Amino acid sequence: MILLRAKKIEFDVTYINLLDKPDWFLEISPHGKVPVLKVDDEILFESNAIAEYLDEVVPPRLHPEDPLERAKNRAWTDFVPTFAGAMSAIHYSKTKEDMETAIDNAQDKLTKVEGALAGRGNDGPYFNGPDLALVDAAYAPFLQRYTFVDKVLKNDVLKDYPLIKAWSDTLLSDARVTGAVPDNFGDEFIAGIKRRKMYAAQFFDNASAAAE
Repeated sequence: MILLRAKKIEFDVTYINLLDKPDWFLEISPHGKVPVLKVDDEILFESNAIAEYLDEVVPPRLHPEDPLERAKNRAWTDFVPTFAGAMSAIHYSKTKEDMETAIDNAQDKLTKVEGALAGRGNDGPYFNGPDLALVDAAYAPFLQRYTFVDKVLKNDVLKDYPLIKAWSDTLLSDARVTGAVPDNFGDEFIAGIKRRKMYAAQFFDNASAAAE
C-alpha cells in the first residue's frame, strides 16, 4: 500500500479478515498471509516480491541505482522479519514480565538497525537520504504499530536509539505511510490485542475510561 501510494498507482483494495479467511484468498495466497497483489490474471505474494515488482515496472525507482547500495537495501529489508518479531513481542506480551523480557531481547535488533542508519552515508531523513525507498516502506508498518501501542505502554524503547527515533518520526509524518492503513486501523489493532488478552489491553481500557 505504501509503494502503491508513493508511485501514485491506481488500485483497488480488498481487506481480509485473517480470523476468517475466505476460500478464494487461500487459493491465491500459499501462506495464507497478506499482502497479495493481483496484476491482470497473475498473482504475486510476499511483501518483498510485490515491492520489487512494483519498483521495476512503475517509475520512479525507489531502490538505489548503485548495485552495491541496492544490495545493502535488500539485505536490510530481509532483516525486517527479525526486527518486526522483536518489536511486536513487546506489545504482544501476556504479562509485564514477558514485556520486560521482550524489551531486553529487542535491544540487539535495535542496535543493529541503529548501526545501519549510522553507517548509511547520508543525513536522512529516509534510509537513503531525502527520498522514500523500499527499505523505508518495509520498516514503516512495524514502527507504526510499535509507536501506536507505546502511547499507552510508555516504554519509550526508541529513546536510546536516536537515529531510529528520527527515522520513525519521519515515516509516521509521511502521508504515504499513514494513509496506507484503513481508517479503523487503530480500533482493529486494539481489538486484536484485547482478543488475545495481552498485557497492553488493560491500558487501552484505562485510556478509554479516561476519555469518557
